[in-house]
Amino acid sequence: MDMHTVVVGTSGTTAEDVVAVARHGARVELSAAAVEALAASRLIVDALAAKPEPVYGVSTGFGALASRHISPELRAQLQRNIVRSHAAGMGPRVEREVVRALMFLRLKTVASGHTGVRPEVARTMADVLNAGITPVVHEYGSLGCSGDLAPLSHCALTLMGEGDAEGPDGTVRPAGELLAARGIAPVELREKEGLALLNGTDGMLGMLVMALADLKNLYTSADITAALSLEALLGTDKVLAPELHAIRPHPGQGVSADNMLRVLAGSGLTGHHQDDAPRVQDAYSVRCAPQVNGAGRDTLDYAAVVAGRELASSVDNPVVLPDGRVESNGNFHGAPVAYVLDFLAIVAADLGSICERRTDRLLDKNRSHGLPPFLADDAGVDSGLMIAQYTQAALVSEMKRLAVPASADSIPSSAMQEDHVSMGWSAARKLRTAVDNLARIVAVELYAATRAVEIRAAEGLVPAPASQAAVAALRAAGAEGPGPDRFLAPDLAAADTFVREGRLVAAVEPVTGPLA
Repeated sequence: MDMHTVVVGTSGTTAEDVVAVARHGARVELSAAAVEALAASRLIVDALAAKPEPVYGVSTGFGALASRHISPELRAQLQRNIVRSHAAGMGPRVEREVVRALMFLRLKTVASGHTGVRPEVARTMADVLNAGITPVVHEYGSLGCSGDLAPLSHCALTLMGEGDAEGPDGTVRPAGELLAARGIAPVELREKEGLALLNGTDGMLGMLVMALADLKNLYTSADITAALSLEALLGTDKVLAPELHAIRPHPGQGVSADNMLRVLAGSGLTGHHQDDAPRVQDAYSVRCAPQVNGAGRDTLDYAAVVAGRELASSVDNPVVLPDGRVESNGNFHGAPVAYVLDFLAIVAADLGSICERRTDRLLDKNRSHGLPPFLADDAGVDSGLMIAQYTQAALVSEMKRLAVPASADSIPSSAMQEDHVSMGWSAARKLRTAVDNLARIVAVELYAATRAVEIRAAEGLVPAPASQAAVAALRAAGAEGPGPDRFLAPDLAAADTFVREGRLVAAVEPVTGPLA
């Protein structure tokens, strides 16, 4: 298999696999072991379906209606009906990458052999992904328990050839037409299969995995912008000494300090120009950057542990066990994932806040140690970056609102059968907004700090080689340097793209070596 194909087995799916399929269109194939496991678990379900005793999800209703025994002639209708009725989402469409992650992760659990789904259903799921067909999934509908029911139902509806989906050309059409155009036969659901396609934490997990990938880049980028701001403010890099961080051994703190120190290596600005305006210590937003950035890094590491455990899980209810039992459980509850999604929104908000404080310091002539007001070319005639900081402050304010936890806000449903829910989908949705905002916030600090560094360089001071590389790459990307006022939004947009695509990190690493 080449690097563009992800093989789904009974276990072993990685975060990298999720990103490859969701964002980069990697093809999906089922392993032979997965097909065997699917067939074996289906034999168990078929045997139970033939017995007169009711089995939840196989020959009964669902949720608060689980007490009704369903006769054999109505079971196919039951499985179709659960998909149709649960496909009740509302609001804007969810992004394509989220829906692809949702479908792929559901396939991952189906392939584990613990759901009782037939191999042909799993093959159809892979075929739909590989055809570039993306079900229309809506923003609202999931309480995160029993998993992401409504979003997954809209995906299952597409497998049945019903509802709407987006084709590979981006056009939304009836799902049946899109399947027919690619020679994919709609599935005819049998006992338990409708339920098995809906009962998972796949949406919130997919968004967690992608947020972790984005935040890893943003935390490294924020280490770089913090170093640039320290340099532009003529701060001291002595606080980054490894021996200082070794005596408070939080791993992320040491990593962030090392990143900053490597960016500042060879600087002619740091720690040498405080004679004219002596200061004993730099401000917290400068001096404590490794502590704040590092604590966020440690949070990412914990969230990655949770994501890894969830990737190794088979989330369904009921599940088929190796000894042939089909047992009900509560593994669909999204609490483990919801908590870390909320935790990440908190640390992202705090990272955005400290970035904004450094930006404000760069623009304030009373605290910038000799930089012009608002980094303007002709202050008074020019406003410089005054309103860029307003925009950044507005983003930070929204980040604080997004940091309010969703997982603490359970609401009962299903006639009080599902009386405590995780709200993990909501936590994931607001985290996606927070991650987008954080990229913009880091971009504004980068834009201000590089302008400030260039102003210092024009005064005859020599920035660090890594700083010079960052400035040159950002300017080449279309974000212009110091000068008279101009239409600023395009420059900020260029800086935003530069940061979120990882180009800031790529620009300095040839000088610093790989940054963590």
